Amino acid sequence: MNLPRVGIAAVVAWVVYLFVSYFVHAVLLADVYLRHRAAMRPEEQANAILPVGFLFALVGFFAFAYSYAKGYEGGSGLQEGLRFGVIVGILLCCFAKIWEYMVWPVPGTLLAMWMLDLIVEFTLYGMIVGLVYRPKTVAVRPQSRSGLA
Repeated sequence: MNLPRVGIAAVVAWVVYLFVSYFVHAVLLADVYLRHRAAMRPEEQANAILPVGFLFALVGFFAFAYSYAKGYEGGSGLQEGLRFGVIVGILLCCFAKIWEYMVWPVPGTLLAMWMLDLIVEFTLYGMIVGLVYRPKTVAVRPQSRSGLA
């Protein structure tokens, strides 16, 4: 495993996440969130704890990139990253988003938007990690003609 590349992949994916997440939640879903603001934390409170969310997201991207590297099978980084991202997105939907829906009084349409967003975003992050991560190359010692090293 190439830990420096894991770290670089994690940071690159996290930086992309900061922009994509802002676009999705502050632009695309802004009207939806306004309609359901009674079920959500007031904007001032949310903004006050935003750095905590960014920090935990960075830690999460290190875990994400490390998990990708542990499961890397040697194929195309883009394809392996795509598959990995889809799987992680589905896991997050099934283990986290559904329970947020169970706790917060929001409509099923918002749940569907969140789930679609998670799968699409993590597919993107998986592809980024897959493109950035490179395993360490192993030097192969040439064999002598006699077959003995």
